[in-house]
Amino acid sequence: MKFNAIDLFSGCGGLTEGMHKAGFSTKVAIEIVPLAARAYKMNHPETEVIQKDIRLIDAEEIRAKLNGEPLHLLAGCPPCQGFSSIRRLNRAECVEDDRNSLVLEYLRFVKELKPLAIMMENVPALKDYSVFQQVVEELRTLGYNPDVKVVNVREYGVPQSRRRLVMVGMLDDTIKVADGIGIKKTVRQVIAHLQTPELSTDPLQQIVSNHTPKIMEMIRITPHNGGSRKDLPQSYRLKCHQKENVGFNDVYGRLRWDDYSTTITGGCLNPSKGRFLHPEQDRVITPREAAMLQSFPENYKFPTDISKTALALLIGNALPPEFSFIQSSNIAQKLMDKIG
Repeated sequence: MKFNAIDLFSGCGGLTEGMHKAGFSTKVAIEIVPLAARAYKMNHPETEVIQKDIRLIDAEEIRAKLNGEPLHLLAGCPPCQGFSSIRRLNRAECVEDDRNSLVLEYLRFVKELKPLAIMMENVPALKDYSVFQQVVEELRTLGYNPDVKVVNVREYGVPQSRRRLVMVGMLDDTIKVADGIGIKKTVRQVIAHLQTPELSTDPLQQIVSNHTPKIMEMIRITPHNGGSRKDLPQSYRLKCHQKENVGFNDVYGRLRWDDYSTTITGGCLNPSKGRFLHPEQDRVITPREAAMLQSFPENYKFPTDISKTALALLIGNALPPEFSFIQSSNIAQKLMDKIG
């Protein structure tokens, strides 16, 4: 049986990709960013994408697109940049950002569309945000009995360490966030088979960042399979890194073949933004490698006529599809048990 879903704040489609693999049919996706909506449409042409600020969308517009069919799952990842660990750095409080209140839009759609199940993913710090706590209480009042848990996607078959908050709920019933599957997937297992950018015919595998001669030399002498800037002679360290305990330790670091990747962020195509160097080739990872470390299928499409910065944001901001699949499969099973 196909279950109907709606994907709020859909991005390039990571959440939808996992839902589809779990047997859901996404009727509508909402995304305000044009490039993200474009990437979504490239991979999910059967879904109607509304490219608009969600705050300006009336729930009746969405209900009409369901054509009288039930809404089984309302899923979404509201942008909450003010709670990002990178944005907050060492601050105890969140960074003021008007997107922090978008969780209230998610709540509004739950109230007005009354889906049978809900799923939301976000950054871990959201759990302590008063507005989110208010949302959880209201969902409880509405009968969804939400379960909220902070987990690491590496426990769900994703080759990446990435902590995320997950909330699931079932109308007039209970459901728990799915447990990890106990399978470790490594960088080697996921990207080692890919051809080098010079030999590949995949446009996303051909894209590699260019660097100054000094940075290239620094990359070349960084030890393979997990080396970092701390392994470099003092003369090769950038001025901003020469003092002890200054800066992020992972920048200009190499991934390790037989371990998880570090978190694939919106800076994943720039080695100055994290541990994004290939384990042994003298380069940063390609967009294809970054996407596959996010657990996207090898044939997933992204625009290639945009800047590397924009491409990295599309990939790094996405929800890992394999993680979405595990959570969505758990919900699908519960729905089958509930409604047959």
